[in-house]
Amino acid sequence: MVKKYIQRIDQYIIKKYLGTFFLAIALIISISIIFDISENIDDFITKNAPLKAIVFDYYLNFIPYYANLFSALFTFIAVIFFTSKMAYNSEIIAILASGVSYKRLMRPYMVASGVIALMSWILGNFVIPSATEARVNFRNRYIDNEFVNVDKNIHRQLEPGMYVYMQSYNNKYDVGYKFSIDKFDGKKLVKKLMAESIKWDRDKKKWTIQNYYLRDMTGPQEIVTSGLVKDTTLRMLPSDFGQQNCKEETMGYFQINNYIADLKLRGVDNVARYEQEKYRRTAGPISTFILSVIGVSLASRRMRGGLGVQLGIGLLLSFSYIMFMQVSTIFAVKVGFNPLLAVWLPNFIYAGIAIGLYRWASK
Repeated sequence: MVKKYIQRIDQYIIKKYLGTFFLAIALIISISIIFDISENIDDFITKNAPLKAIVFDYYLNFIPYYANLFSALFTFIAVIFFTSKMAYNSEIIAILASGVSYKRLMRPYMVASGVIALMSWILGNFVIPSATEARVNFRNRYIDNEFVNVDKNIHRQLEPGMYVYMQSYNNKYDVGYKFSIDKFDGKKLVKKLMAESIKWDRDKKKWTIQNYYLRDMTGPQEIVTSGLVKDTTLRMLPSDFGQQNCKEETMGYFQINNYIADLKLRGVDNVARYEQEKYRRTAGPISTFILSVIGVSLASRRMRGGLGVQLGIGLLLSFSYIMFMQVSTIFAVKVGFNPLLAVWLPNFIYAGIAIGLYRWASK
């Protein structure tokens, strides 16, 4: 009888938790879409965006991205809201008075948090990247201005000992100007190629070097050759010089891991932004458990001022967590702070807060 009663309590709390969470997410996404339409309606009309593309390429992919983005915040709000109502209706007192321990009371909250965390992890690693790519492509075509690469004196390491240089790159026509390749054996330069330009052949999927001059110093004597056109395959793609905004968000779980390994091999210096995105996709779902413990600990006890005070404290903590997460990731990308530590540091600090509040609430 007691076992059945406890299971019914579990079902009751899980249903309340998930119901409040999904209702809150649905409301905020609906409001966000309305504001987004009002902001971008002029661009849709002036750039003749098709209705099908607006609905399916943009807003259908808008929903999972922002739902996952707001999940930590609304996990917290959902827990605070329905647990506070249970506390003020004396339901929490009745559950604890029936012999259920505070630790046992946390079980259905952790189960519901696990459901949300698993959904968030799957969305973040396997669903949202492809959805974000379609959404970003739509924005680049119909909302944002056309991207123009303005980088000068571009240096890249394609593989150990091989370096390329371009004075500039035109991403509209996939052409690089004043191109050179240096091949080293240890510290010794063994080959050097210089060319007027390099162009990506979209049909052959190869690079075409134009007006080139090659020095080969691998043998006892230097050999010099030149030519007008030469096709070659290099460990770089036009996308490496294209639109960089949100690129890391368009990569799936396996793709971003492979891309990070490739960037490290090539010695590219912007690896941190991809590493922090990779770690964020795990740290975010884990924060669901931490914020749930904080929410239950705050809301399960009556406080002077009623539900408003608890919601206020909850919102303050959740917004401070989100702000802390944003600041730490900026430090990882801009200052060179370790990306793994930067992404997980807010979770470590708020886990300590959660443990302290749990001990206070369980007394």
